[in-house]
Amino acid sequence: MLIRLSWGYLRNHKGALAALLILQVIQSMAMLWLPTLNADIINDGVLTGDIPLIWLLGGAMLGITLLQGATLAGAMFFGQRLAAAMGAHIRRRIFSTVQGFGRAELSEFGAGSLITRSTNDVTQVQRVVQAIFSFVVMAPIMGIGGVVMAIRQDTVLSGVFLVIVPVLAAFSYVMMRHLSPLYGRQQKRVDAVNRILREQLSGVRVIRAFLRQSEERDRYTQANDELRTIWLKIGISWALLWPVVDIIVGMSSAAIIWFGAMRIDAGAMQVGSLIAFINYLGQILGAIMVSAFIVMMAPRAEVSAKRIAAVLATVPEITSAPDARPAPADGSFELIGAGVKYPGAEASVLRDISFRLSPGTTTAVIGATGSGKSTLVHLLTRMLDPTVGKVSYAGQDIRTLELTSLRDKIALVPQKAYLFSGTLAGAITGERGEITDEERVWKALEIAQAADFVRELDGGLNAEVSPGGKNFSGGQRQRLTIARAVYRLLGGQTRLLILDDSFSALDFATDKALRGALSEVTKDIAVLVVAQRVSSIRSAEAIVVLEAGEMVGYGRHEELMESCDTYREIAHSQLSAKEAA
Repeated sequence: MLIRLSWGYLRNHKGALAALLILQVIQSMAMLWLPTLNADIINDGVLTGDIPLIWLLGGAMLGITLLQGATLAGAMFFGQRLAAAMGAHIRRRIFSTVQGFGRAELSEFGAGSLITRSTNDVTQVQRVVQAIFSFVVMAPIMGIGGVVMAIRQDTVLSGVFLVIVPVLAAFSYVMMRHLSPLYGRQQKRVDAVNRILREQLSGVRVIRAFLRQSEERDRYTQANDELRTIWLKIGISWALLWPVVDIIVGMSSAAIIWFGAMRIDAGAMQVGSLIAFINYLGQILGAIMVSAFIVMMAPRAEVSAKRIAAVLATVPEITSAPDARPAPADGSFELIGAGVKYPGAEASVLRDISFRLSPGTTTAVIGATGSGKSTLVHLLTRMLDPTVGKVSYAGQDIRTLELTSLRDKIALVPQKAYLFSGTLAGAITGERGEITDEERVWKALEIAQAADFVRELDGGLNAEVSPGGKNFSGGQRQRLTIARAVYRLLGGQTRLLILDDSFSALDFATDKALRGALSEVTKDIAVLVVAQRVSSIRSAEAIVVLEAGEMVGYGRHEELMESCDTYREIAHSQLSAKEAA
């Protein structure tokens, strides 16, 4: 999976790969040549006193060293650049894929895990690919070439490799088998820590309100301790690895010097050859260790690659059909016998919902918590598909329409007021950089009753917005999210405005002024208001009353007061008898 994931990007950059491989070959061959030249200087120059030969061979060594340095720098440049670009490519693919996820896919993975997969997992893959770029060509050339060059120096002494290489290879294999499952467990525990931390940050007010700081601290400590335990096992393994390798290398060097000295004493070997032999031993062992290092890193990257591939391979349930058509310019939204039942649930969330949202009318939805109001909004915006019945636009099932063009017909003010970071103008328009239509932005702010406090901000439309809009009060955030929807509405493409309990943080005066301003720009579009307050919807042309997922009432306020017990109970719980009449 690691190779498949990486090759998806690298196959389009074969030129850079070829340059990288050529540079790696040149620098590896240069490294192999240097010990032989050093041996020649000692054997043929120093021992014989041939000064011109020493200068000649020394100059050659200097030139080869400079060539090696230049090719190594070039190889590292291409390797780092390719690995970083590949990491950016994978993160972009994950982000694009997640943008198409619906509720089912987000619930399956979880927000914390998706964050880990797009950051930590991508980093692991990038590191291994970068290591492969740096050493994948060099290691085999240095290993095999080092053995060949060492045999050229002394065939008999090369027999030491028959013991050294298998011992080091066997130890590397054992370490790899030990570390591989630890890396898999480590990634899962990183997920757990991220998930708990995210829950605590988003729910910090609830935690403080219910005095659960101690319990949450213990929960995080437990997850953190479990992650630390895995890290300690991995760290101890790596701490054991290098001393053992140093012992093997040290004993190998001692053995070569011991037997080499005996052969020099017997006249079968020269001093320069022994020094070159020791250098080749270092190159061979280095190549083995680099290969082992990559092999030991690979299992962790393979785990990460599988986790990334699982996200990329997920096909969202909500997507445009291959033969989808663009949404018509004009039309009405309608629910026809629509019902929703979540997988594994015993009962349906919504059952047999039917009503029409005609242009120029306001339809309200009211009901107790858990009655299915939010699910109904998700059906209209196609965040969910009905399990029975259908939702239509302009007489066409919305599942047959292009998803982007469909949602372009809808302006939504969600129940939770959320603003993206950047400038205030960007949070409203969704654009980055200069404002293309400042007049339209101010008009949207005027309608949303937000223009006055925006003018008082330092920077006005260029004022900074923190993530989520946390630097604004609840009422200000709510008005700005309404302005964001109105901005889309003023573009002329919107056919449905959905206000999902969007006035809850507003005082009555602002609420009244905002509704009056909205009525002026919604004369030709349908408006759906999801509300908790009867007083805010009593003037709607039609009111849908939901109870336990069923539509128990439909009509105007006066009609429902006469015919619907559920609506009457809600009204009497909020209004006096005189007001409810």
